[in-house]
Amino acid sequence: MKHILFILFLVFGFYSLSAGNEVHRIIIEGVINPAATAYIKKSIDRAETERVELLIIQLDTPGGLMDSMHDIVKAVQNSTVPVAVYVAPGGSRAGSAGVFITYAAHIAAMAPSTNIGSAHPVFSGQGQPADTTMTETMMEKVTNDAVAKIRSVAEKRGRNADWAEKAIRESANITETEALKLRVIDYIVPNADSLLVVLDGKTIHLDSGEIKTLKTKGAGIISYEMDWREKLLDIITNPNVAYILLMLGIYGLLLEFYNPGSILPGIIGGISLILALYSMQTLPVNYAGLLLIIFAVILFLLEIKVPSFGLLTIGGVSSLVLGTIMLFDSPLAYMRVSWQILISVSGFTVLFFVFAIGMAVRAQQKQPETGAEGIIGEEGVVLKTIEPRGMIKIHGEYWQAESEVRIEQGKRVKVLQFDNKQLVLKVKEI
Repeated sequence: MKHILFILFLVFGFYSLSAGNEVHRIIIEGVINPAATAYIKKSIDRAETERVELLIIQLDTPGGLMDSMHDIVKAVQNSTVPVAVYVAPGGSRAGSAGVFITYAAHIAAMAPSTNIGSAHPVFSGQGQPADTTMTETMMEKVTNDAVAKIRSVAEKRGRNADWAEKAIRESANITETEALKLRVIDYIVPNADSLLVVLDGKTIHLDSGEIKTLKTKGAGIISYEMDWREKLLDIITNPNVAYILLMLGIYGLLLEFYNPGSILPGIIGGISLILALYSMQTLPVNYAGLLLIIFAVILFLLEIKVPSFGLLTIGGVSSLVLGTIMLFDSPLAYMRVSWQILISVSGFTVLFFVFAIGMAVRAQQKQPETGAEGIIGEEGVVLKTIEPRGMIKIHGEYWQAESEVRIEQGKRVKVLQFDNKQLVLKVKEI
């Protein structure tokens, strides 16, 4: 019994030591948005709960939303587990918001052939009047706030605050070699395993006041990916996806309104519209662009009822294209709808409504084929001499008919007119 207890003690003791010698790693690729924020926060909470040695955030980003960046920086600073930001693999970058996140980390490292910088904030000015003076003043305030934020973080981490300010005011951008020389980062390493080797024995001062000495040599790296919910949120916050969802929502609801009871278009449209609205609350949406898209749809629908000789369609196409261009108010390419998506969706929309309008116009101009009006132009046979009235047979039906001249029984006649009051057909002999 004593031997069994001794073995269990050794096993649990070894497990405790090895559990503390674990390193977690997450990978952030793409725009910094609410999905990335939630992913990083969850990863920090998990690392704290499991009391691991280190959390590595492998980063490759062109930048992202200021609010999301602030939330990530705050979470990293308040972490009770050391956080390392590692810009990798080769060819990656830490742009814009990525600069702030790298500076906030307890350890900053980059892989060969990477770069960091271009952190000038972008002011979208959505919903604001086109006042140049006001926009410049607001831009200056946003820039000064960003500079104060990053200088504070840089001084706390012992990094180059002057270059950080230059990255914001002048959009400076440097390679990993220059970053190491300027004390922007701490290490250049080819991979995560090499990072663990150089970090072994390093003393980290956490913001809580705790001092921790890392034991990372030979530590096991456990990588975590986004779950399905975080991946979904990351996908739909892409401006291109948000725009497509918006158009699908509009199409679906319109089809449901014009074909009540079809159900499926309404369900797809409703879900798409809700997802699009969720996406747009996280993106720099220009509401003038959104209104132009809605106005374009209204013009397309009016074309069916109003004989504008194509003018409403032209106006709708112009409004749609302009609205799409203006929809996301940002000079950054990754925060706007791509030209490929714009042309494809706009072209599909135009073809869809032109086809629908053509079908509606043809339906209105088509001669009736059923009912009393549909019998005009039909041919029949006289069953009872018309003088001036008689009886004819058309497609197996018997009708009272009249003519200005006598038509003998057995003659073929053609219907000219229908007297709705007397229910009599006016005919002529063929």
